[in-house]
Amino acid sequence: MIPASDREITIRFIQEAVQAGARERRACQELGLTQRTLQRWRSDRSPLEDQRPHALKRAPSHKLSEPEVQQIVEVINQSEFKSLPPSQIVPRLADQGIYLGSESTFYRVMHKHEQQHHRGRSLKPTSKPLTSHCATEANQVWMWDITWLQGPVKGMFFYLYLILDLYSRKIVGWEIWEEESSEHASHLMRRTVLSEQCVVRKSPLILHSDNGSPMKGATMLETLYSLGITPSRSRPRVSNDNPYAESIFRTCKYRPDYPLKGFGSRDEAREWTLRFVRWYNTEHRHSGLNFLTPNQRHLGLSEEIFKNRNKVYEAAKAKHPSRWSGKTRSWKLNEQVWLNPEKNVVMDTEEKQSN
Repeated sequence: MIPASDREITIRFIQEAVQAGARERRACQELGLTQRTLQRWRSDRSPLEDQRPHALKRAPSHKLSEPEVQQIVEVINQSEFKSLPPSQIVPRLADQGIYLGSESTFYRVMHKHEQQHHRGRSLKPTSKPLTSHCATEANQVWMWDITWLQGPVKGMFFYLYLILDLYSRKIVGWEIWEEESSEHASHLMRRTVLSEQCVVRKSPLILHSDNGSPMKGATMLETLYSLGITPSRSRPRVSNDNPYAESIFRTCKYRPDYPLKGFGSRDEAREWTLRFVRWYNTEHRHSGLNFLTPNQRHLGLSEEIFKNRNKVYEAAKAKHPSRWSGKTRSWKLNEQVWLNPEKNVVMDTEEKQSN
């Protein structure tokens, strides 16, 4: 459906090409037209605009009449059918010797009369709000998850339980077992709370996780309540709601010394994981922490370390000022760390940092 303005421009271009010595047929080919189409556009009997959108379409001879449509609407709202889809209604009517239309016909009628959603006792689906938390110091918000570690044979796995602190990214607790269970998670949680000495707190500790069965088991929940820990859940089927836990598992499994052929035993897996945790907490300069180690951030050493780094950069600039086009590198870190922040929170934080 080419508008009249485009047709006129096309005719003018082809006319200019012909006047310049080109053949009309070749000029039409360059524009993707046939010579017959060009002749039709030039004809006085051919309308300038495409008339197909304005054509009157005759109703199909087999179209449902209005009484037939109303009969389908009445049937789908009967007590025995109001909670059923057409795929269930049509066969039941056929068993009663009644045929009103196919399943697709029922769907078209339901769509036209806005009957295709939330019929009967079905409730309108609601979207769960995004779980968002903010940490301003260590041991305020923890995140945990479980990942598989390949065992000695195909199909055999060991399960790494790992707890991460949101503020410092420190691995505060971990253990490896041969199965997933809320009992193992409960044992790890008690041990981690004791090792971090956070039994007495000003505000409840938040523990964020996904919706796996070990996370929601009765034993685990009872342990959290007894320790004064507030459980937090990701949205169903949304893995991005626990991003830091997923990220550290990738870091773990992409280490150069990670055994690609699997661990020979649980003790071997524990030994390797112990080395990884020591490296991650004490040696790994985390890019999300402006290249502090998680332990340095967890112990509150960031201000002193950044102050020393700034002195080094200022001294380097004073020694060779021509090598610096502007200010020295900003060694600082935001004291508010968000888990799944809202969009307006992200914009406000970026605006404050830029100012």
